[in-house]
Amino acid sequence: MAITRKLSANQQRALELLIRLQRLYPDATCSLNYETVLQLLVATILSAQCTDERVNQVTPALFARFPDAQALASADIREIEALIRSTGFYRNKAKHIQGACERIVTVYGGEVPKVMEDLLTLPGVARKTANVVLAHGYGINMGVTVDTHVKRLSQRLGLTKATEPIKIERDLMRLLPQPDWENWSIRLIYHGRAICNARKPLCEQCDLADLCPTAPKPQPPRFEPPPPGPNPRKITDDS
Repeated sequence: MAITRKLSANQQRALELLIRLQRLYPDATCSLNYETVLQLLVATILSAQCTDERVNQVTPALFARFPDAQALASADIREIEALIRSTGFYRNKAKHIQGACERIVTVYGGEVPKVMEDLLTLPGVARKTANVVLAHGYGINMGVTVDTHVKRLSQRLGLTKATEPIKIERDLMRLLPQPDWENWSIRLIYHGRAICNARKPLCEQCDLADLCPTAPKPQPPRFEPPPPGPNPRKITDDS
């Protein structure tokens, strides 16, 4: 006989939040443009400390010039730097991209690995990048992608008290069903951009506000005494 595990209050709230996010952003998907898993990996490395919009402006020329791992591995790194300069931290990013591609070519036969432990051996790849590549490149949910939006909103929603991404990820993995780990991240990112921004969240417009412990709660109406009625006619000795 199957045993149904009772959900905790936090798990129930997390599921309700997920349902609402799915309703709010039904078409949410990765906003990086790519055609191959390698292109997704490179674009995700470039997206660190950079907007996806800027990355999407840079990658067409980069991928046209260097279409595969072998081409990037053997490229003049100065040419990679020039093509990705506007994404910021371009020297480190170029070094990581070339180093990752060299390892992909020499160790993995030119194919981006689809195992978390293998991805984490690539230069410039931590769990955030690996989760994106596995989920969107291979359809494998091995973890929850924690970027700045996911970190901020998960904390505000009271789903974690942690500050380190790896600990936040573990907290969220305990609360959410595995098939929806990446769905949660993508939709929370959309919500962070649209409503729950860092400086001034639009709580009055937020469809999650009633489930959010940090959102201002409506105040009960203040009691106002009724205005006094008309003054009674003053009776004097002359009346």
